[in-house]
Amino acid sequence: MSDRSHPINETDDEITEATHWQKLGWIARVVRNEDDEGWAVEMTRVGDSEPALVAPWTMGRDKKNPKPLDAPSFATWVKTASEILMRHEQSLRALMHQSRTITTDAGLRVRVDLDIVQDEDDPHAVLTAVDEQSGEQVGNRRVSPSFKLTESSAQRFVRTGDA
Repeated sequence: MSDRSHPINETDDEITEATHWQKLGWIARVVRNEDDEGWAVEMTRVGDSEPALVAPWTMGRDKKNPKPLDAPSFATWVKTASEILMRHEQSLRALMHQSRTITTDAGLRVRVDLDIVQDEDDPHAVLTAVDEQSGEQVGNRRVSPSFKLTESSAQRFVRTGDA
């Protein structure tokens, strides 16, 4: 996913051709389906280098050429591609931030967070423990990005400060 340098809005250039639509920050292109002799639609967010979605597209009446894109189809593809990107981003967030809440031997509830820092030169993760009642940080340690946050590793970190 790329960073777009300007916000997309309805004043952007719109294209509404039979096999190419660009509107509302999305580009739809009808292309040859490489898996068979049919057609596919590629949905790419403006500014991204790769399509968010590639899916089969309907043949036209002549059974040779693709059916032209239309407004309802484009709207459906935009919704579907947006949902795919949203699920992908949620999944990535879940991988980059994990959290466990444990109860110590003394009866304190402590939340232990693992936040992975994506850095090409120095990939790492930060393990943080916070007392849920006071909000006070009770531990912080840099760990490997491959660190596994489990109930037992969280307990060990809170008890000893070791990861």
